[in-house]
Amino acid sequence: MAGEERLKTLNDLRQGQSAKISSYLPRFAAARRLMELGLMPGVTVRFVKSAPLGDPIALEVEGRHLSLRRRDAAMISVQAL
Repeated sequence: MAGEERLKTLNDLRQGQSAKISSYLPRFAAARRLMELGLMPGVTVRFVKSAPLGDPIALEVEGRHLSLRRRDAAMISVQAL
């Protein structure tokens, strides 16, 4: 559709950007584990940096730093802030 923005994932964020978690993509096996770590819908996350080869990425979630593989980050949809 014209004017519709492409769905963004955590994997699309750049260093320093923040976003709010919208949802997990269907059939994402690690969703429960990541929610237990605080990556829940409605939570704001900030992309801190990526490793020298680009994977994993470091995120700040409610004052805590988490590392996440890019393939897992691509399964979490977000709204840019």
